[in-house]
Amino acid sequence: MDHDSRHSVSVAGVIVDDQERVLLIQRRDNGHWEAPGGVLELDEDIVSGLKREVLEETGLEIDPEVLTGVYKNMERGIVALVFRCRLAKGVPVTTDESRAFRWVTPDEISNLAVPAFAVRVQDALNSDGRAVIRQHDGVQLISSSA
Repeated sequence: MDHDSRHSVSVAGVIVDDQERVLLIQRRDNGHWEAPGGVLELDEDIVSGLKREVLEETGLEIDPEVLTGVYKNMERGIVALVFRCRLAKGVPVTTDESRAFRWVTPDEISNLAVPAFAVRVQDALNSDGRAVIRQHDGVQLISSSA
């Protein structure tokens, strides 16, 4: 198989607090505001990878509640699995991968994050227990289906 035709799989955790605010991090590598997450290791199961990535980027331990969306970056071949999560333990801190964090209300999300990443958070907040499927170009949505 040609390496250019392979996909990367990433995970992200939309951590929701008791006030229905969501934790966003500002990534060190590109300055974007996003839900914490990253690429799964080859030998790692999905939930363990999600917990590892969130811990690495925020210092928090989480409990995943439900898969809320599957998103494909059509430009880069990245498939992202996004989960709504609850905080299990810890206080958010900046890390080698995040330079800032903020608890934001649903109304603030689209002011901080680009549409392709803001929709992940909005989908997690509005989830009815079924995952949505969406495609994007890294910034804008291309299409979606239920």
